[in-house]
Amino acid sequence: MNTPPKPSLKERQFALRESAILDAVDALLSGKGFDLMTMDEVAQAVGISKASLYKHFDSKELLAAATMSRLLDRTLDKVAECTDNQRAIDKLKMLVAWSVLEHLEGRMPTLPSTRSSIHEFMMRHRPYVEKLEQLTEILGGWIIAAQEAGHINPRLPGEVVLYTIYARPCDPVTDFLKMGGAFTDEEIIDAIVTTCFNGLQPG
Repeated sequence: MNTPPKPSLKERQFALRESAILDAVDALLSGKGFDLMTMDEVAQAVGISKASLYKHFDSKELLAAATMSRLLDRTLDKVAECTDNQRAIDKLKMLVAWSVLEHLEGRMPTLPSTRSSIHEFMMRHRPYVEKLEQLTEILGGWIIAAQEAGHINPRLPGEVVLYTIYARPCDPVTDFLKMGGAFTDEEIIDAIVTTCFNGLQPG
């Protein structure tokens, strides 16, 4: 069996710079969204020239697509940590808690809405769409299992539950609670998970 050649120093530096670029975009998309983000801001955040940025991504759309695809990779990795003996409802709660933590720490880019100029581009970007479909299929199975177990209202369409879960890390309540300074990150996460799955009724 042939061992693949190790990447050169130049290739490793390129990969590290690309990772730094995507980290910066995570923060910018989390803070202001795609439409307000500029390539100049990305280059400045990373500390590279705009020309160097374009060697990695030749458009803002491709940059956002790479960032969102990486987010889905991270999410699928988190999903893969779940075990078969975990209840479906606990898996869903874990994923919501993790996604809210990612948002609080500036690693959760804002999902493209149907009104965003990036939405149509993302829906044509096959790597993103394929990963989104994979994640949706997994979560759909968890939702059905949780409904059958009586942990989620079975009268709710699966799409309603799915989009509710997808929207939680983008909930402005998280930012308001964080800015208020009265709650720790753990308390905010617990509050978002509780209201997501239990509503406002007493436990």
